[in-house]
Amino acid sequence: MEYTITTCNLTKKFGDFTAVDHVNLNIKPGEICAFLGPNGAGKTTAIRMLCGILEPSCGSGSVLGYDLYKDTESIKQNLGYMSQKFSLYQDLNVIENLDFYAGIYSIDKNIRKIRIEEMICLADLQGSELELVVNLSQGFKQRLALACAIISDPEIIFLDEPTSGVSPAVRRSFFNIIQEQAGKGKTIIISTHFMDEAERCGQIAFFNEGKLLALDNPDNLKKEFIRGSLFRIEVDNPVLLLDKISKLPGVKDTSMHGRTLHVTLEEKANVDIITGYSRTIPEAIDPSLEDVFLVLARRRGDQTS
Repeated sequence: MEYTITTCNLTKKFGDFTAVDHVNLNIKPGEICAFLGPNGAGKTTAIRMLCGILEPSCGSGSVLGYDLYKDTESIKQNLGYMSQKFSLYQDLNVIENLDFYAGIYSIDKNIRKIRIEEMICLADLQGSELELVVNLSQGFKQRLALACAIISDPEIIFLDEPTSGVSPAVRRSFFNIIQEQAGKGKTIIISTHFMDEAERCGQIAFFNEGKLLALDNPDNLKKEFIRGSLFRIEVDNPVLLLDKISKLPGVKDTSMHGRTLHVTLEEKANVDIITGYSRTIPEAIDPSLEDVFLVLARRRGDQTS
């Protein structure tokens, strides 16, 4: 199978509101693809369509070769899904939650115990097997929810904002598990608004206002959309100076980051034109995914205005 996921103009409307607008995706087996964008960008709605939970309003698509309209039950039986709010039973312990999900996925009782033990080891939950979920920390709940989602050994795993509310250290350990699964050939879709998480993914799908703005790996996105020399300057009034600096000759793009501005110049030698606006010497920097997203969102806004 060349692509685990493929869509053509996939769209979802709720009344007059278009939550996902003509999205085209091609995602290969073994890839970790981040659906990146702000809240309300359409990430969760897109995932729910791909999981067979929501029927598209129009467009077409397939997951693992199953049609999004005709084969929703087959899709659900062959994927792992971890929702924003961990679907755990608070009054059950760790083993009981894993056993419950093993039953949902119809895992044979002869191997169920082995799979549960494997998941406890994978999620580093040894010693907490009999602990009620209600007593677990957020990080433990997160790892248990992931273990429940993948206990059936699915070929594709959907993770919807799985690391919200946990510490950076817990997020890193969580991603180690994800990367281990991808190393086994699993396709993983993870929605997030954390740029540092997206950096660890092989592919990034930028969503904003229901639109897919770009789909590529992080390095290619930075090369494609930040063409020129990027500088950071510290200014006294970034709101006031943003528009003024944007109109200077030789300036391709300007964005605000707190008390600083990121300015993309056509040529590095043009740095003198922004030096007088900065409280310090302009600093040449490498573009981040946040820089890419701001450029994409601004271009999208220019197209619709």
